[in-house]
Amino acid sequence: MRVAIFTDETGWHTRQIQQALRARGAEGRCVDLADCRIDTAASWHGLVIPGYGRELPDAALVRGIAGGSFEQVTVRLGVLHALRELGVPVYNDARAIERSVDKSMTSLLLHAAGIPMPPTWAMESPAQAQRLVTRESAAGRALVLKPLFGSQGKGLRRVGCVDGAHVPLPSLKAYGGLAYLQRYVESPGFDWRVLVVGGRAIAAMRRCSAHWIHNLKQGAKVEPAALTPELATLAERAAAALQMDYAGIDLLPGADGPLVLEVNGVAAWQGLQRVTPFPIARALVDDLLDRKLAAARAATGGARRA
Repeated sequence: MRVAIFTDETGWHTRQIQQALRARGAEGRCVDLADCRIDTAASWHGLVIPGYGRELPDAALVRGIAGGSFEQVTVRLGVLHALRELGVPVYNDARAIERSVDKSMTSLLLHAAGIPMPPTWAMESPAQAQRLVTRESAAGRALVLKPLFGSQGKGLRRVGCVDGAHVPLPSLKAYGGLAYLQRYVESPGFDWRVLVVGGRAIAAMRRCSAHWIHNLKQGAKVEPAALTPELATLAERAAAALQMDYAGIDLLPGADGPLVLEVNGVAAWQGLQRVTPFPIARALVDDLLDRKLAAARAATGGARRA
């Protein structure tokens, strides 16, 4: 079996996946989606995936998609869409990545599924956004301004009533001209990251920090966390709402129970592995091969168009 590992950078995560694939008798080749192309003259399927000649991989696992222009990212996602349509199981596929990378769509789908989360707004009008911030501030509440496509805690700012003082909305130029705002929830010094694989929560950790941002890239420390039925069920519901094969779910303690903050469709797990007794990459690979690839082969009778 040949599995394409789509990533824009190689390192610890890709080595873990390749090792887990080798243990299953499969080959994992790292491929940058920026190096793939559509070429309808090259083969019956019209794709060129470096390292696969005129053939297609048996499966694909997405570890990263490089940023670029709207047109570049559209074509890269188009390659993933095409692979799915051609019968190649993609883990997570383009639809799931689109749902999770766009925080506004994530919020809409979580809300529609009845999953508890902080009140959330997304709007283009600076005047409307400023009125929202002023109204929330007058009620003694703060909001968190986030980049719509951001990750790792970068670019987060608190506005509204922050430490008893009013903080106005900044220029939205650095945020793509869009205000994505979530009501700020006071943290007890930690949040949870729960990893869901194949619809089942398999591991959890607490990310601890004196700062209100708890991402590891922002200096948070990790410690083991009990995967309680409450956390597991909520994380599984969140992953199901976005139809994810695997997902890192960020949750924060709330007054009435945990709240889902974000769903990560290309989740890193290096920090989580430190406090998890089993190899996470093996769990991902086993789910890809035993569930997703097996289902795809069963649906096609094990044959691919020649």
